[in-house]
Amino acid sequence: MRRRAFATALNSDTLIEIDHVTFGYDASRTILHDVSMKFQRGKVTAIMGGSGCGKTTLLRLIAGVYPANKGRVIFDGETVNTQDKEHLYRLRRRLGMLFQFGALFTDLSVFENVAFPLREHTELSDTMIRDIVLMKLNAVGLRGAAHLRISEVSGGMARRIALARAMALDPELIMYDEPFAGLDPISLNHIVHLIRELNEALGLTSIVVTYDVKEALTVADYCYVICDGVVLGRGTPDEIRNSSSPYLRQFVNALPDGPVRFHFPGAPIDAEIGLRDTPEQAAASE
Repeated sequence: MRRRAFATALNSDTLIEIDHVTFGYDASRTILHDVSMKFQRGKVTAIMGGSGCGKTTLLRLIAGVYPANKGRVIFDGETVNTQDKEHLYRLRRRLGMLFQFGALFTDLSVFENVAFPLREHTELSDTMIRDIVLMKLNAVGLRGAAHLRISEVSGGMARRIALARAMALDPELIMYDEPFAGLDPISLNHIVHLIRELNEALGLTSIVVTYDVKEALTVADYCYVICDGVVLGRGTPDEIRNSSSPYLRQFVNALPDGPVRFHFPGAPIDAEIGLRDTPEQAAASE
C-alpha cells in the first residue's frame, strides 16, 4: 500500500495540494475558508493578496507549523501530519524557507549563517561544509562577502544570503515569504531573476507569497489571488492580467475604486459628528 502511494506521488505533476482547508489561529477568527490549491513540480507559483489575507498562513500549514482545522495539506502524496515528529523532520528536510526580511542571525557571519543548517542537520566535515557554503553564496553572487558580518551587508544582500541558506540542504521546494518587500529596484530585480534562474537550473518547485503584482506576474508560471481567506482568482499571469473579475482588475491595476473600498463601513459621518439632526432630534425640535 505504501509503495503504491509512493509510486503515485512520483508520477504526479502535483507536489503540494491544499485540499479544502479551513484554518484559524483561534475560534474567534477564521483566516482561511475552504481553500483549495495545487502546486506543480518544477514550477514557480505565486500567491498574491493584500496584507493579512492568509498568504503566510498557507506557508505555515505547508511546513506543518500548524494543523488545518478542516481539510488536508498533501506533500508529495502524503498528508502533512503535525503530530508525527519523524514525518515533519523528513518533510522539512525537503523544503527551504526564505523568511520575510531574511531572519538572519545577526551575531554570525555571512558564511556561518549559510552553514547553520548544514551544521544542524548533517554530519558533513568542515571542508565539505566550506565548499557547499561557498558554492551556495556563489550562486547568489555573494561568495566574496562570506567573511562579512550581517550588520555590514545591505538589505538586498541580506535577502540573497537568506536565499543561499534556504538552498543549503538542496531542497525540492523553496517557499518565499514576501521576497520583494523593502528592496531597491536593483536588488529587487536581482531577487526576481534569482528565483526564476535557480528554479530552472536546480529543478526546484517554488512558492512565492507576495502583494507585489508586477514582480509576481513576471516570475510566476501560475498564480493564485486570495482575499479575506478565499481564493478569488487563479490562472497564468496573462489570465490574471486579463481577468474580467472586478476584484482582480482592481488588485492588478492598483485601482482606488472597486470592490475593496477606501472607507471602512460605518454610519454616515454627518449623523455621527452631529452635523445633521437625527429623526428623533428633528421631531423634538418641532
